Amino acid sequence: MTGNIKTMLFDLDGTIIDTNELIIRSFIDSLQGVTPVGFGREHIIPSMGQPLTDQMRLFSGLQDVTHLVAAYREINLRLHDEYVKAFDYVIDVIARLHGEGIQIGVVTTKMRLTTERGLKYVGLSDYIDAIVTIDDVVNPKPHAEPVSRAIELLGAEPASTMMVGDSTVDIESAIAAGAIAVGVAWSLKGEQKLKEAGAHHIIHDMRDLYSFVGLERETLA
Repeated sequence: MTGNIKTMLFDLDGTIIDTNELIIRSFIDSLQGVTPVGFGREHIIPSMGQPLTDQMRLFSGLQDVTHLVAAYREINLRLHDEYVKAFDYVIDVIARLHGEGIQIGVVTTKMRLTTERGLKYVGLSDYIDAIVTIDDVVNPKPHAEPVSRAIELLGAEPASTMMVGDSTVDIESAIAAGAIAVGVAWSLKGEQKLKEAGAHHIIHDMRDLYSFVGLERETLA
């Protein structure tokens, strides 16, 4: 497979940008008085990566969650810069891949506003060739549409495209679109869940991606 990969797509939260604690805090604060006492991170983590509206319905038991989504987004935006950072080696790896001619895309269930804000804040914006958010699709992940849409935007081929993510919905969307599904071992859900979802590969370090495009790891001075 070395050298055959022309395009790499990345999920955002929990994959290249560490927003895990921001997401958990945003849910806990916005659901105060709605969820039972004791509601916490162990209830939130299993569904992370799914669309926000779906998660709010799951946690609250309500059908109309407009007010909860609005509360979540207000908290999330207000606390954003306090919590958000790129995972180890993400910026260096994506910058180098992009510089070597690999097309880079982001495929996320976040809305475009916070997606672009996060990418800009951590310094990744200049390396992203295409972005597909919840605002750009009818059917979010795990449906094939988001990954297929990114492949289409980039004029890429599914067989030479990798989709890298931390959630089962990332893996399922990649497989449904005919792309190569790659899970990240730093997922809060654990790599076993990603393997069970059908991940073709698991990476333990962002620099593991170099081997798929025939690049050597850079030696640090």
